[in-house]
Formats: sequence, C-alpha cells, structure tokens
Amino acid sequence: MFRHAQLESVKAGIGDPTHAGLALHARIQRAIRQLILDGALEVGRPLPATRPLAQSLGVSRDTVEAAYRQLHAEGFIERQVGSGSRVSQRARPFAGGKAQRRGHAPRQTVRLSTRGQALRATGGVTGATQHAFAPGVPETRNFPLQTWERLQREVIRAQGSAVLAHSPAQGVEALRRAIADYINLERGGHATPERVLVLTSSQQALTLCANVLLDAGERILVEDPMYHGAARAFDAAGLRPVPVPVDAEGMQVERLPQLAAGARAVFLTPSHQFPTGATLALDRRLALVHWAERNDAWIIEDDYDSEFHYAGRPTACVQGLDPHERTLYIGTFTKSLFPGLRIGYLVLPPALVEPMTVARSLMDGHSPTLTQLTLARFMEAGHFGAHVRAMRHLYVQRRDALLHLVRTQLSDYLVPQVPAGGMQLPCLLRPGIDEQAVLDGARRAGVALQGLSALHATRTPQAGFLLGFAAYTVAEMEGAVAQLAAVLRRTVAGRRRAPR
Repeated sequence: MFRHAQLESVKAGIGDPTHAGLALHARIQRAIRQLILDGALEVGRPLPATRPLAQSLGVSRDTVEAAYRQLHAEGFIERQVGSGSRVSQRARPFAGGKAQRRGHAPRQTVRLSTRGQALRATGGVTGATQHAFAPGVPETRNFPLQTWERLQREVIRAQGSAVLAHSPAQGVEALRRAIADYINLERGGHATPERVLVLTSSQQALTLCANVLLDAGERILVEDPMYHGAARAFDAAGLRPVPVPVDAEGMQVERLPQLAAGARAVFLTPSHQFPTGATLALDRRLALVHWAERNDAWIIEDDYDSEFHYAGRPTACVQGLDPHERTLYIGTFTKSLFPGLRIGYLVLPPALVEPMTVARSLMDGHSPTLTQLTLARFMEAGHFGAHVRAMRHLYVQRRDALLHLVRTQLSDYLVPQVPAGGMQLPCLLRPGIDEQAVLDGARRAGVALQGLSALHATRTPQAGFLLGFAAYTVAEMEGAVAQLAAVLRRTVAGRRRAPR
C-alpha cells in the first residue's frame, strides 16, 4: 500500500484546481505519475491493488483501473496477472536520486547559438499596449465587424471545407490580385498578383529581407532616427546598419556616396518617416532609385500606414518610380484594419518572388486561407477603401484634438511637431527635462510613451516622445493628458529639488 504521505499526495492531485477539467481517472493517473517522476515511488515498487486504493481514495474501482491502464500504456508501470502492478524499469528517475519537483529546479544557464543570442539581445518587438498614448495602434471599435462576419460566411458557403486547407505559401490568388490593384491605384505602384507575397506582418517582411538579401556582417543603410522594429530585425540578422541623417525632406540621399561603400541595401520609410513624419522629397526618391541601380543594391521601402495622409494625397511610392526593379515594397493591414488580422505583404521584383516564397514557407508555412479570402472580398467590394476614408477623417480630428490639448495643457513642457500623416504626434521636451524620467513616470501612471532618444544612432537628439492618437477618443486623451501633465510636473519639481 502507499505510505500515508504518498496517499495524501494522490488525494491532493485529485483536488488540484489546475486539473479540474480532467476526468477523475486522469487526475489519479497524473498524481501517481508525478510520484514516480519525483522518485517517491522507486523502480520495482509494488503499487496497491485497485480495490483497496479505490476505497482509500473514495472512488470506484473502475476509476482506479482506468488510471492504471493509462500508466501502463505510457510505460510507467508494469502489470502481470497474479503479481499486481509495480513501477516500471523504464521509469527510472534521473541519476543522482530524486528528480527536482517542477518549479523548484535550479536555474539553468542556457547555451544559445550565436543567432539565438542575437535574437534575444534585440529584446524582441512586443505588441502595442492599449494604454494611451501607445503609437501605431488603430481604432478598432469602429471596424465594420458585421460586414466582415457576413463576408466570412459568404466565403464559407462558396468554398466549403476548402477554407480549412493549406494556402499556397505565396498567398491565395484572389488576395494577391486585390493587393496589386490597390497598390497600383492608390500608391502609384507597379504590382501584379504574381509579384505579391502575402505574410503575417511587416515585421516578418523585414526579417525576410534581412536574412534573404544580405549576409551577417554586411552593411545596410538606414534612416537616423529609424523604426525600432527594423533596427531589431537587422541586428538579429547580424547586419551592420549605417545611419543616414534625416531632415525635413526625409533621408539625406545625397550623403549615400560617402556613407554607402559596400552597402548592399537601404531601408527607409519615405511616405512619412518614422518617427519624424517627414516625407521623402521627389528628387531624393529619384536619386535613391538611381543609386540602387548603379550600385546593384536593394531598396527596402516600408510604406507603413501611408493610407493616413492628411494634407492631400500621399506621394507615389518609390516602387512605382523604380524602372530597374530594385525595390521591395512592404505593406500591412495591421494599421489600416486591425492588429489581430495578422496579414501583411511584400511586392517583390520578379527575381525575388521564388526565393522569398521559399524562405517564407520555412518560417510559418502560410497565412490562414479563410482570413485571406475574406479580406479579398472586403477589398473587392470597396469596404476597405470606405473604412480607410472613414478612419482618415476620424484620425485627423483626433490628431487636432490632441494637438489642442498639448498646446493648452502641456506647453510648458512640450513642443509638438505636427505630422502631415500617420497615427502619432511627435513631441519634443523643453530643455532640461529628463526624457527617461518622464518615460518611467508615465509607465507607472499607466500612460504608454515611445521615447525618441533610443531611435537615434549617431547625433544626440532633442529629447521627446511619440503620442499615439488614433485609437483613443477625445475623452480618453483628455484623461491621459491630465495624467501626463502630473507626471511632467513631478519630474520637473524633482529635478529642481535634486542637489546640485
């Protein structure tokens, strides 16, 4: 029979709330299995017969028999007619005595590969918080869910169980065609369905570009300041980013010849630069295309949330100006629709379609078929364009409301930089205010800010942060501004009290 302590352990296992969803026999089986794994039941140790154990546990004999059958099937116990059940030789505990109980094992030093260390060192790219003023978060409460649901039902009726099958790694043809039509009409691009690769996100597109186009140690030209997600993708791939300064007209392309020796690619956000909001001037776009063709280099164009341009139509994308097919165009529906959609895309030069598709298939296979087909119908029926227009109108109202709040309530601390597009308002701190202290105080107050200093590589930037406005109502922004004002007052007061 079990010793008293072992019997109590089995009873505790039966009552464990984390196993409440399991059948009674499965809870008994797991409790006995854990005793074996912990070494509390040694190899060769006889187990009690099913009838007395059932009586001790207050359960039916059939329940204990079912638990024993599962332990025998898994190899933890041996059973012989006339000899009863005993702990199997196969379940011998780890050398050195009893195994450590889960949750009490000594902390291990994990040996990672060089690539694994590089990935870990980036810190990853975490999902945006819902706290104001997290940048890059779209308004989802106004999304036409009923329309989406109706279109999804139509797809299921039309396609049946085919929507449960694998999608081609490149993406379903209907969605690739809808994306190509959109890029050509709205962004002035040169796209065909054959050149579109459907992905999960722009971050996956950046990872593909970093790993397929360049080798570790090679140079890539980047904006300074630059988007942190791109910086981390390039760092993880072992690339050597070369910062190129940004001014009011975007990346200073005229400086490429002196900075670009040996560079294989350039990454930029020309529609509205992250984080400054600057738009790359036409002459610089054309000069960039010429540089790439002359140097056999690639242009990686991240056209993030270009749909939300508030001063006339956005400038045509670089990809549409490139007759040499050296530009890879990155787009995503995370900002224009909703983050949970998990669909982005690349428009590729023809020569890169096959290698990029193969590489993508090794990452995660494909995007969900049902989601792709629903999005295709959403775009084909004009709902995507209508939603973008509605959000553009809403976002400019929210941008202006936030701008008014900053100017009337935070002007002693901040100087706003009015963007022509996008979903966030860059604000510079007035001299003498510590950026990190403000970020730390805001986080404790439940206000999410993206600091500007960490986005710069070379020159010392003027301190500041981004205030996202797209996902928050005016009332929500008013409350968050009041919290931020309190943080700024405490920060400034604390600095004045600090010993000199």
